[in-house]
This record gives sequence, structure tokens and C-alpha cells, in this order.
Amino acid sequence: MTSQLDKTAAFRAMHAPGALLVLPNAWDVATARLAEDAGAAAVATTSAGVAWSLGAADGDHLGRDLAAGLVARIVAAVGVPVTADVEGGYAPDPAGVAETVRAIVDAGACGINIEDAGPAGLRDTAEHAERLAATREAATATGVPLFVNARTDVYLRAVGDPATRLDATLERAAAYLAAGADGIFVPGVADADTIARLAEGIDAPLNIMAGPGSPPVPDLAKLGVARVSVGASIALSAYAHARRGMREVLGSGTYESLASDLDYGQLNGLLGKLNP
Repeated sequence: MTSQLDKTAAFRAMHAPGALLVLPNAWDVATARLAEDAGAAAVATTSAGVAWSLGAADGDHLGRDLAAGLVARIVAAVGVPVTADVEGGYAPDPAGVAETVRAIVDAGACGINIEDAGPAGLRDTAEHAERLAATREAATATGVPLFVNARTDVYLRAVGDPATRLDATLERAAAYLAAGADGIFVPGVADADTIARLAEGIDAPLNIMAGPGSPPVPDLAKLGVARVSVGASIALSAYAHARRGMREVLGSGTYESLASDLDYGQLNGLLGKLNP
């Protein structure tokens, strides 16, 4: 696969019924190469990890140009399709979201994640549907049929009464699909029964964010999940390891936490042929 259109078609096919796409999220070129080397069929970015690596806090603090620039570097470094997590679109309105979409397409991505949470909390369903419609229209105009993964944070942000969250999520999912989304991403859910009901009630590929406490990947497949990602979990784990090492060196003056099963030559070899 060499062209963006070929990769986009392949990425769409990875969401076919009966398939399960597993995406260990990356946040820079090195982690994208590690994901590809580990066997990932595609590379997904984590917006939180991307923001942190570029010196910004997660939550609408990163500019689109920096984010798109990093996506372009990742696309150039890997041979597999790349899908970009762009928070709420790095813009306050649908027109700005469309501009972000064009930048992400120009960067070479095959998919995009856009969430319905903003600086003031969960956006109104109709408001976010407008942003997704702008996403679809902008992508179509470029000629690249991006896979649009619409994320809803009803569960992640514990919005409303627990008894109403399933119906609220399904209502949002239906509105987002009608606006042009291709898949629905529901982070914050680990209960098997709820996941199964989401998979049954959403007429599109369901993406679940997994992590400690979630069902294993094979069990998620049996529940009807089409796509599994891990969000910022790997990035947080890596930064936690970095903090342990720094505190040990500065504290006890020892180096035990610096031991690693990844050596200099291995990582350098993954990056050595790239031209940044």
C-alpha cells in the first residue's frame, strides 16, 4: 500500500463485521514505529499523548497546526494506515472543524476521531452532529473518504443518571451516524453487559477504549466490539516509568528502575532509516 486512498480503503475494510481492529495508541514517531513493529495493522494517535509530547495539556489546548504536523511525521514514518485523534476538532465551530479535517487529510491520515466533549462539558447532540456533518463534507471534498469515528463521552464523564446513560449514548450514536460518522467510540465502559448492549444497539462499528479492568480483547470481540483502542494508557505508563527513573536517580541515587527490555540499538534501528 502506497497511496493514501489505498490505505484509506484498507483501513475501512478493517472495520468489517467479524473483524476486530486493535489499536495501541501512539503519540510520536517512535511510538508509532513501535506499534507497527509490534504488528499493529494501523496506527492510532492519542490526542492526550500528542498534546503532552508537544508541551500542551489535553483538553482543547493544542493548536491544529502542531497536531497535524505530528500526524504528517507519523504517516511518513510508517507503512500502515494512520487515524488521528483530534479531540473536538481543535476549533469552536463547524467551519473550524472542517479546516482541521482538511489539515489532517493533507497530513496523509486515513481516519479521524472527533469527540463530543468540549471545554464546557458535553456538547448538545445537535451541535456535535453539525460538527460531524462538517467533518464528512470536508473529507468528501478532498476526495479522501476518511473513516470518521465519532466519540461520545456520556459514560466517560458520567453524564446524567446511570440508568439513562445507555439510552443517551444510543441516541447520540444514531444522530452522529445520520450526520455522516462511520463508527461510534464509547470510552468509559468496562461492563460486559453494557458493552454488548451498545454493540447491539449501534448500527455501525463500535470502538471501546480498553485498559486495566476491561474485558480482554478476545472477550470484547465476542461481545460485538469492532475496534479496541487504549487511549492515553500506554503514554501514561511510559511517563510514569520516566518519573520513577528520575525520582530514583535524584533520590536514592540508584538506577534499578532504568532496566529495560528495549535497548538502544533496537529503538535506534526502528528510526535509523527515517528522514525527519
